[in-house]
Amino acid sequence: MEVAGDLEAKIESLLNVEKKMRLDNDVAGTKKAVTDILQLCYEAKAWKTLNDQIVLLSKRRGQLKQAVTAMVQQAMQYIDETPDVESKVELIKALNSVSAGKIYVEIERARLIKKLAKIKEEQGQIAEAADLMQEIAVETFGAMAKTEKIAFILEQVRLCLDRQDYVRAQILSRKISPRVFDADTSKEKKKPKEGDNVVEEAPADIPSLMELKRIYYELMIRFYSHSNDYLEICRCYKSIYEIPSVKEDPTQWIPNILVVSKYYSRITLKRLAQLLCLSVQEAEKHLSDMVVSKALVAKIDRPMGIVCFQAAKDSNDILNSWSLNLEKLLDLVEKSCHQIHKETMVHKVALKV
Repeated sequence: MEVAGDLEAKIESLLNVEKKMRLDNDVAGTKKAVTDILQLCYEAKAWKTLNDQIVLLSKRRGQLKQAVTAMVQQAMQYIDETPDVESKVELIKALNSVSAGKIYVEIERARLIKKLAKIKEEQGQIAEAADLMQEIAVETFGAMAKTEKIAFILEQVRLCLDRQDYVRAQILSRKISPRVFDADTSKEKKKPKEGDNVVEEAPADIPSLMELKRIYYELMIRFYSHSNDYLEICRCYKSIYEIPSVKEDPTQWIPNILVVSKYYSRITLKRLAQLLCLSVQEAEKHLSDMVVSKALVAKIDRPMGIVCFQAAKDSNDILNSWSLNLEKLLDLVEKSCHQIHKETMVHKVALKV
C-alpha cells in the first residue's frame, strides 16, 4: 500500500510539472515530464496505472504533438516486457486508442496493429488478425521506409491467403509493383529538402528488399496455385531464381525440380534444363544429387536424354493397377449398354405410336 501511495504521489507531482510545461508551450519539458511518468509506472510494474496514464496524458487540454509522440514511442518499448499476454494486449490497445486518427503517430499505430495481429494469429484467430491488418493503409504513409511498407502489405496478403480470401489477397498484392524490387539499392539516398517528409529507418526485423522479393513471389505462387494458373506460377519461380542469393546457392533450386516432378512423369533433360534456367550438365548434376539424397525418385536415360519421375512399381502394384483399370472399363461398358438399351426402347415406343 505504501509503495502504491508513493507512486501516486510521484505521479501527481509530475502531472503538475507537465501541466506547467504544457501551458508554457515548453516542448522539451513536457516530453520529459510525460516520459518520466511512464518510466515510474514501468519501474513499479504498475501496468494498469501505465495504461491509465497513457490515456489521461493524451487527453489533457492542448497536449503537444511532440509529447504524445514521445509517450507512444517510449511505451512501445515496454510491450515486450509485460508479464503476460493479457497485459501486453491491454497496453497495445491503450496505445492504439491514443494513436488512432493522429497522422504524426501513424507509423507507430501500424506497428502496434501488426503486433496485435500477430498475437491474434498465435491464438488461432486468423480472421480477426486479417481484419486488424486491413484497417491500415501503409501505402499512404510518406514517412515509412519502403521495405517496411512492403513487409506490412505482404503480411496483409499472407493473412488473407491463410483465411482463403483470395479476392482480397489479389487486391492487396496489386499495391506492390514488381518493379520496386528491381530498384538499385546501391545508390546513395538523396538528402531530404526542407519541408519534405523525413523517411524513418526500417526496424531491424524488417527483411531486405531481395528477401521481400522472394516472400512476395512465394505468396503469389500460393495465390496462382489456387486458380491453377501454371504460367504465372512458372514466372514467379523464374523471378525467385533471378534473386542473386538464390542464383548463387544451388540448394535453392531444389523446390523448382520438385515442382517439375509434380507435373511431369517424363521430360527430356533439355526441357528440364530450360525450365530450371540451367545447362543440361548442371540440371543432370542437381537432379542426380537429389536422387542420391533421396529427396526425389527419378531415373535418367542418358542415351535418350529422358528423365522419368515415376517410382518403380512392384508386381503387386502393377496387378492392382490393372485390376482397377479393368473394373473401370467394365463399369463403362455396362453403363454404355444400359444407355443403348434405353435409347432402343424409346425409339420402339415412338415407332408404335
